[in-house]
Amino acid sequence: MEDLILLGVGVHPGEIAEIIDRVNAERKRWNFLGYLSAKREEVGTEFCGKPILGTYEDTAKFLRAKFLPVQVPKQGVFAKSLGLPLERFATIIDPSCFVSRTAKIGHGCTIYPHCFIGLNARVGDFVFSLSGSIINHDDVIEDGVCICSGVNLSGYVHVEPDCYLGAGSTVRQQLRVGTGAYLGMGAVVVKDVPPNTVVVGNPARRLREV
Repeated sequence: MEDLILLGVGVHPGEIAEIIDRVNAERKRWNFLGYLSAKREEVGTEFCGKPILGTYEDTAKFLRAKFLPVQVPKQGVFAKSLGLPLERFATIIDPSCFVSRTAKIGHGCTIYPHCFIGLNARVGDFVFSLSGSIINHDDVIEDGVCICSGVNLSGYVHVEPDCYLGAGSTVRQQLRVGTGAYLGMGAVVVKDVPPNTVVVGNPARRLREV
């Protein structure tokens, strides 16, 4: 088993700790050591039954451990700021997910229960996908994208880095979502979304710049 430390304390790290338990119940994969926090005053306490081992500045103390960042959104920006090589970041996928044998998933990703990742899909580094999201065939999801619960991406969709896809949003096939764009909850996207733009509604319309 490999040592694993979560970078963050809060709701999502607590849920991911349970996903780690689910992964280990099927195959002993991770020796979950605990958490690193943004707050020095939390060091030495416990969260969800595991110790808070240090702050983000303490990653160098754990030479053999892998890390999983849980800073949503802008997870990719945070992870890259740590200066660690990509191979030091773990990817956690809940056992209930379907992942095509032809799909590719990068480093530092978290895939919550009941997600679907289809044929030839490409998922970059530091992607965070909440429960029930659908990444269909031939989709490309670049680094640092946050995919909220119930998102449905049709085939051949390309999502550029650091986007936020709100819960229940839908993107029509063969569209591109530009870097840093935000899709509002329930948005139905029927045309390309420019970078750094917030879109909302059905059909989705521009609300403002990010």
